[in-house]
Amino acid sequence: VQLQASGGGLAQAGESMRLSCTASGGFSDIYVISWFRQAPGKEREFVSAVTWIGTTTMYAESVKGRFTISKRSDDNTAHLQLNSLKPEDTAVYYCAATRRISTIWYSRYEYEFWGQGTLVTVSS
Repeated sequence: VQLQASGGGLAQAGESMRLSCTASGGFSDIYVISWFRQAPGKEREFVSAVTWIGTTTMYAESVKGRFTISKRSDDNTAHLQLNSLKPEDTAVYYCAATRRISTIWYSRYEYEFWGQGTLVTVSS
């Protein structure tokens, strides 16, 4: 599975942005799709996850209520809607996917497929 993340760019605090993650060959055998982010000089951290089958979602506390993860089966795309952006949201955002039936969705070590990342920059 090859993942492609897109949609990053420059925004001002309070604005919105939408990230997309597409998979070559689709997500049919994928269990969970997630977004992680990595700010300069920091560890890669979990942002949000969604199961490809069903509608179970998970969010990091820092983005809960501001970000929304979703998926579209008809075009094999997962999205991350970023609202009320803050300067501390500035990071490279990566989509990731796993076939494993795991409950540790917040751990980057659970994912065997990664996209190349898309930069989100939020100015104050």
